[in-house]
Amino acid sequence: MKNVIDETLNLHYGQEDKHKTLENVKKNISFKGANLWILACAIIVASVGLNINSTAVIIGAMLISPLMGPIVGSGFALGIYDFELLKRSLRNLLVATLVGLSFSALYFYISPFKEAQSEILSRTSPNIYDVLIAFFGGVVGVIAVTRVEKGNPIPGVAIATALMPPLCTAGYGLATGHYRFFFGSLYLYSINCVFICIATYAIVKFLKYPAKQTEIKHKNRVKYGITGLVILMLVPSAYFAYSLYYQQKFKESINTFIEKEFNAEGTTLIYKKTNYNSNPKTIELAFLSRRFTPNELQKLNKDLNHYGLDNTKLIIRQDSGFNLQNIKKDILNEVRVSDTILNEKDIHIKLLEAQIAKNTFDNKQILKETNAIFPVITSLSLANHTFFTDTDSSFTKTILIYTAKKKLSTNDKEKFTNWIKQRLMVTSLEIHEE
Repeated sequence: MKNVIDETLNLHYGQEDKHKTLENVKKNISFKGANLWILACAIIVASVGLNINSTAVIIGAMLISPLMGPIVGSGFALGIYDFELLKRSLRNLLVATLVGLSFSALYFYISPFKEAQSEILSRTSPNIYDVLIAFFGGVVGVIAVTRVEKGNPIPGVAIATALMPPLCTAGYGLATGHYRFFFGSLYLYSINCVFICIATYAIVKFLKYPAKQTEIKHKNRVKYGITGLVILMLVPSAYFAYSLYYQQKFKESINTFIEKEFNAEGTTLIYKKTNYNSNPKTIELAFLSRRFTPNELQKLNKDLNHYGLDNTKLIIRQDSGFNLQNIKKDILNEVRVSDTILNEKDIHIKLLEAQIAKNTFDNKQILKETNAIFPVITSLSLANHTFFTDTDSSFTKTILIYTAKKKLSTNDKEKFTNWIKQRLMVTSLEIHEE
């Protein structure tokens, strides 16, 4: 039984000749001729994929990218203490990185589409999970490299570890001046490079490749260097993972709070906006018709602590609801009723019609017109709202809430606001994206 288990778990089974494997690794390090052309084309393909938000195109770029070569070479060099090979690998990795940044930055500088798509945004905030993906993906990759039969893992490793997209995202950050994107994606790229290299080092040591240098000082230098790199990469990524966890927990607590305090009572929520990064954190809500007294608002803010929402402030945008006496006066003035006595049913109908006319628009028609100018907007809702102040005065404001396939740029949002004002002939307008 022990022999069966040993044979099943034996990583030496099916292994390629060590000398031959090392020669293959050395051949894939250099970025000259065909490799350089392939890298440049892969960078452009990946940049286009990020620009048009196409996952399939990005995957294609990852499959044709030769970036793994010098990273695996670095891992092998560390594993056998071949510092000349390490210098060559790092030099070629630096060349590949600079070429990647240059070509991607040039593409995004020329491209007329500067909007950051979801594929770009997803590669700007790395965390501990990216470390795990890079390390275990690297383990699979180097095991495949050392086999006689390479099999299918190599393409999967290229996709999972995703070296090309974060490098191109860094180029996007350079081209557009979004330096937070640049440093975030470059950090993700560094995580992938470092932990693929460390995974390679670990497998090379496990498979007992013969060392070129045998002096203790060289071995200690490599161990200390790897330890320092691991700490340098892990500390920020652990912090980002911690922040991501609590941000997700914050959103879940808000949903629980809304469900129990409002939805369970049949209160209709029409607007929600949260800000996790402010101090205190904020929750903005608006409801279809319900109004809250100052005491109710104070109690709701205190109840936030019961839902784990410490250091959080609840802001409720109040709606005026029906003011029947004022509406009745307006209707009577409009229809100029002098001698005709209207029954209660007719008055009630007129009141409702006047309220609807005042506070609603032909949203369906406005959406059609909006789509002709701003195709990315998928839905919208318009209504007039009357707000009351603590001095017993009031004012009416037109509120527009919309959803879009992608976030409008500052310029487009300004154009959209001006067009809506002209279309509705209103002066007071507030726009929110859902």
